[in-house]
Amino acid sequence: MGLRTKEIATKFYESNFYKDEDVLRSFLHPDVELSWYGTTGLKKLDLNGIAQISQQLAESYESLRAEIEKVVAKKDDVAVHFTYHVRTIENPEEEMPLAHFVAIWEMKDGKLFKGVQISQLGEEVDDNPWS
Repeated sequence: MGLRTKEIATKFYESNFYKDEDVLRSFLHPDVELSWYGTTGLKKLDLNGIAQISQQLAESYESLRAEIEKVVAKKDDVAVHFTYHVRTIENPEEEMPLAHFVAIWEMKDGKLFKGVQISQLGEEVDDNPWS
C-alpha cells in the first residue's frame, strides 16, 4: 500500500481541507489521533480538535499552500516533510512561510489515523535539505 499511502498523504496536505470540513473528514479517520509538538508545546488532537484548528486557519488566512519537500511511505506508514505558505487577509498579494513540519502517520481504512507532527515557525529557507 506504499504508493497509495503516499498519494493519500500528499493529496491531504495539498487539499483545501482547511476551508471544507467534508474534505478534512474524507482524509482523516473518524478516530484520528494527532500528537502535535509545536512552539506552544504538545497538543493532543482528535477529529474535532483538528477541525477547529482548520477553521481558525480559514478565518485567519486568505490562502494556505503546502510545499511538500519529501514523502516516504512503507506499507501503512507515511512521513511527510513540508512547509505551509500563507497569504494573509490583510496582505493577500504576499505569500510567506507560516511553518515547517514533519508529520508521521499510520493509516487505517485508507485514512490518516495516528499521527505525530513536529513544527517550527516559518522562515525563508535558501537551501533544499534533500538536494
